[in-house]
Amino acid sequence: MTTTEPRHVELSISGMTCASCARRVERKLNKLDGVSATVNYATEKASVQFPGSLRVDDLVSTVRAAGYDAEEPRPETPDESGELGLRFALAAVLGVPVIVVSMVPALQFPVWQWTALALASVVVWVCGWPFHRAAAVNARHGASTMDTLVSMGVTVSYLWSLYALVFGEAGTIGMRHEFSFFRPAAMSASGDIYLEVAVGVTVFLLLGRWLEARSKRSAGAAMRSLFALGAKDVAVLRDGVESRVPIAQLRVGERFVVRPGERIATDGAVVEGSSAVDSSMVTGESVPVEVGVGDAVVGGTVNAGGRLVVEATSVGADTQLARMARMVEQAQAGKARVQRLADRVSAVFVPVVVVIALLAFGGWLLAGRPLEFAVTTAVAVLVIACPCALGLATPTALLVGTGRGAQLGILVKGPEVLESTRRVDTVVLDKTGTVTTGRLTLVDVIPTGEVPRAEVLRFAAAVENASEHPVATAIVREADEVLPVSQFVSTDGIGVSGVVEGRRVAVGRLREVSVPAELAEKLAAHPNRTAVAVSFDDKVVGLIVVADVVKPTSARAVRELRALGLHPVLLTGDTRQVAVDVAAEVGIDEVIAEVLPGQKVAAVQRLQARGRVVAMIGDGVNDAPALAAADLGLAVGTGTDAAIEASDLTLVRGDLRAAADAIRLSRKTLGIIKGNLFWAFAYNVAGLPLAALGLLNPMIAGAAMAFSSVFVVSNSLRLRGFRPSAG
Repeated sequence: MTTTEPRHVELSISGMTCASCARRVERKLNKLDGVSATVNYATEKASVQFPGSLRVDDLVSTVRAAGYDAEEPRPETPDESGELGLRFALAAVLGVPVIVVSMVPALQFPVWQWTALALASVVVWVCGWPFHRAAAVNARHGASTMDTLVSMGVTVSYLWSLYALVFGEAGTIGMRHEFSFFRPAAMSASGDIYLEVAVGVTVFLLLGRWLEARSKRSAGAAMRSLFALGAKDVAVLRDGVESRVPIAQLRVGERFVVRPGERIATDGAVVEGSSAVDSSMVTGESVPVEVGVGDAVVGGTVNAGGRLVVEATSVGADTQLARMARMVEQAQAGKARVQRLADRVSAVFVPVVVVIALLAFGGWLLAGRPLEFAVTTAVAVLVIACPCALGLATPTALLVGTGRGAQLGILVKGPEVLESTRRVDTVVLDKTGTVTTGRLTLVDVIPTGEVPRAEVLRFAAAVENASEHPVATAIVREADEVLPVSQFVSTDGIGVSGVVEGRRVAVGRLREVSVPAELAEKLAAHPNRTAVAVSFDDKVVGLIVVADVVKPTSARAVRELRALGLHPVLLTGDTRQVAVDVAAEVGIDEVIAEVLPGQKVAAVQRLQARGRVVAMIGDGVNDAPALAAADLGLAVGTGTDAAIEASDLTLVRGDLRAAADAIRLSRKTLGIIKGNLFWAFAYNVAGLPLAALGLLNPMIAGAAMAFSSVFVVSNSLRLRGFRPSAG
């Protein structure tokens, strides 16, 4: 019996070379009855809802009929950038000698042109095969892209060179290939070859395609990082016996053990024990949460204190961690698929160039000019239109811009990221680990008059040194020395104690002791911060206050973001009062607090619904879905891999000031790219009429193309002078 229940499948699509390819696949799939498909060029995946009357094989066949390949994703996909890297390396090794010997007459030995032909043949037809294949696929479907321009320019240049070598004067032994800018166009051109044009275009475009493939390779890593956060196995209790089994074998209702320092395997409820759970990477809480019997815990969080027995309430795809992974994937798929400017223009530009070349060829024949002259004119039209500078416009600017960014601790994932930086008007900042340090720091030691401050800290550190609690770590970190301790005792949910230099020293929760009024008054100066009591022989002698403090550079960073025209918003899972205090300290007046990971995504989407273009800056796993949903995601590099992989920009230094630098650098790089594209097309527009009128032979066209490439590279190199405001 055939089911009509709608089904969903993710397909990996290979063979796409531009955004128009993705749209073509999407249109083909959506023409099937009952199918709703979205194709993401960046991730090379199709998300397809289809009726039960269709099979996955039907979807795959439809994609293949469109000229591409499809399959259900496998855990590890082939690395396309590796193949392109090999093609580029081979093309560069074989192609550079062809370019040099063709352009420098002094290096041309007796049979140089035949040697160049042999090397160029490998470069054009082996290394450059992806361009020719894509152009053929586009041609079958009546479309044209950058690949069409590349393939036509390379093919015509190569075939004309082959013709001139075999049937013309270019094959003569000892022939010299001279530049003749003022050579009359009416002269025979059967001695001219353009192998350097065919080779140069192939090498430079392979470089650009390789750089693009490398950035696309990491598109799916966010999900892998999220799933890597989960436990691989679990100590499950069955019939009172503890045994370690793979996490996939854990079932809802089963109980499992979590020891200190271990990651909680799945969502559940504590049925035995108490401890502090570090959930900052999942929930955004800056201070470890004390949990006891009956409290809910989330899979992926870390048990920082005592032994816990937890009953599983959700497993597998139903856990909060798995839901977050799906949110990241959905947010990435929902991003606008940016079509490259060069492809949009080439959709019109290529047919126009072909028509001009054909008209020039036919027109000169009808005018009575020789066949060689008509062919030479057509070749000049195609060569001057050959997109070498167009292909260099984005990758060179991106290469220089991202290289300079890396020196400054800024990693840009790809050219599509740059579009968003110019449009952003609102910046949403996560609190924990982004605006603040993300770890507990000792803020104050409040002693009574009986014991000096230094002694309170030194004795507290002695007993806390044996504890793994985050509060203990903050105290020990600030101590000048750590004294030896004996008779150490750790009481879950209460504190620690031990004998230090003959005194019974205890450090624990305030609610477990009677705090003197004088200390309570001084503690009021530290609202919304964590405090522990230090007791000597059961008498409280001081309080120690710890907190997740604001980074020293955060206030300046917020000012710099405002100077860029951005409105800052603080977004956190922490309590509202803590968030308001932090916001006031750094100069932020809009706060969204006490939100769960799913609510962070909703908060970003609400801002977008109000017409704002949102940048999100965060560092935790809980920020990953929001980073992916934002128009621009910036991850603090000191945070989790999941946040970094879900973002568009990574701030390696962990300094929030780098966010302003990242946006300025991205905007400048985008400006350079647009300038490069303008001049790349401008030289075509200026050169095409001259070539069509027979005033520009292919050699001059090739030189003009080379000059445009040099200009584009030189313009891109200006990015090396970018200076950070934080410097």
